[in-house]
Amino acid sequence: GRISDKELLNNVKEVHEKWWNYTWDVNNALRLVMRSQTTATTARVLSTRPKAPTRTFTIGKVFRPDAIDATHLIEFHQLDGLIIEKDFNFKKLLGVLKEIFKGLGITEVKFKPAYFPFTEPSVEVYGLIEKLGWVEMAGAGLLRPEVSEPAGVNDPAGAWGIGLDRLAMLFLNVKDIRDLYSEDIEFLRNRKVDI
Repeated sequence: GRISDKELLNNVKEVHEKWWNYTWDVNNALRLVMRSQTTATTARVLSTRPKAPTRTFTIGKVFRPDAIDATHLIEFHQLDGLIIEKDFNFKKLLGVLKEIFKGLGITEVKFKPAYFPFTEPSVEVYGLIEKLGWVEMAGAGLLRPEVSEPAGVNDPAGAWGIGLDRLAMLFLNVKDIRDLYSEDIEFLRNRKVDI
């Protein structure tokens, strides 16, 4: 790949070597790989040095080396969100996530502490789905300074990722994620949204 912003590259190098104590190699950083999460798009937005207030939302395909089964595919769609605001905080992030899921018809949501390398504090988001119980819906958190500061973003920022294919399974009452990619068009046409 190519990155023409030499200042950004230097800032990223400094952060990696300071925070994670290793020698950062620009050649490794410029290698092209299939993205495992849409957080890569959030990083691209950050590289444009956005100023508060900023809200961006991305839907994209991601790729993972998972074993394919009823709930896992090697490629799926993810929605990524990013909010940068001067007074943004963890409580506001949780409120935004509750509103997103409420808009999707999931009115009962709970949060579980989690670890994600780009955010701190971090949470997993669970929604109560009739017939299924509590189902993991998203991962979220406040961006760590070593993620946002190299791009000159010094205001608080929150981010999240939602697996859209699993949401589709829930809404369409599909038990096997592979059925979402069925060649049987009538099977797909006759699915009714059920949440």
